[in-house]
Amino acid sequence: MVDVGTKAETRRLARASGRICMQPATFDLVVNGTAKKGDVLGIARVAAIQAAKKTGDLIPLCHPLGLTHVAVEFFADANAHAIECEVVAETLGRTGVEMEAMTAVSVALLTIYDMVKAVDRGMVIGNIRLLEKSGGKSGKWSAEIQSS
Repeated sequence: MVDVGTKAETRRLARASGRICMQPATFDLVVNGTAKKGDVLGIARVAAIQAAKKTGDLIPLCHPLGLTHVAVEFFADANAHAIECEVVAETLGRTGVEMEAMTAVSVALLTIYDMVKAVDRGMVIGNIRLLEKSGGKSGKWSAEIQSS
């Protein structure tokens, strides 16, 4: 692992997103809360938070962090029959929370897949990416600024 012992503790924030596309009938099950396994988005939210907290156990050489906040939001895109997940992770520490935010998004989307795979095995998970980060020596970074 990289030695972060001499770095200053700063407020660190990372925001990440990703999406899962599915068949229209599957989308209806998810957004209406009528899937056989229950509240898909509610369970995916809990899974995302758990994943953020366990990132240091899942990703080799990733520092375990004491998170101060994790927020998970889902956005339904009825035209594309897709669910977008966005996660904000925060800590006060010596290293960033980008991996925690992206791991949380990944696990949330995998949880959605798992909960409705019996009716739609062709779902596609993608576009998992960092949207922004702040804190630390490198300061602020935004995907919007990078792509313009």
